[in-house]
Amino acid sequence: MTRWWPVWMAPTGLLKNENSSCVNTVSSYRSLSLMIEYGRNAGGFRRILLLALLISSNLTGTIGACPLELPTICLSIKGHDLVVELAATPQSRACGLSRRSALDENHGMLFVYSRPGPRTFWMKDTWIPLSIAFLDESGNIINIEKMPPDQTGKRYHSRQPALYALEVNQGWFGLHGIKAGDKVKINADIIIGSPD
Repeated sequence: MTRWWPVWMAPTGLLKNENSSCVNTVSSYRSLSLMIEYGRNAGGFRRILLLALLISSNLTGTIGACPLELPTICLSIKGHDLVVELAATPQSRACGLSRRSALDENHGMLFVYSRPGPRTFWMKDTWIPLSIAFLDESGNIINIEKMPPDQTGKRYHSRQPALYALEVNQGWFGLHGIKAGDKVKINADIIIGSPD
């Protein structure tokens, strides 16, 4: 039987990947309806569904409120763990990693969309050099781009429709031998939902 747990109420043990030292952590969002599916047939990116988006009272400010405090989950690429913040609302995706002076080692941000499409990013107000990987709906890396900090003239595009984008410190992918075609594995199934 599949079980659904609101993330802020999920027992801590359910959020830890037993094969990894990476632990999913979630901030105390009262109204963010982020749920993790646990069941026998859980299968990573194949089972990620974006049903609808709910902007919590914590996320209703202006873009000037960046950076936002977001929930985190763990990803794995070729055996390398990565703790990522989830940017799954329009505001959190617009803020991204802007206005931050640093990004911890082995950390990043996963941008989640409701359906695959062409994705374009830029580095306005982003002060740290980043690399971005665009992912298809199965979690396969489409392409990786290096993005210099704080520039607005250049845009970075997915070469095919992407459902996800993953930003990390610049050079992280190369350091770990990660390239286009590699698969990103998520250590929890995500459903971000809201009432109609």
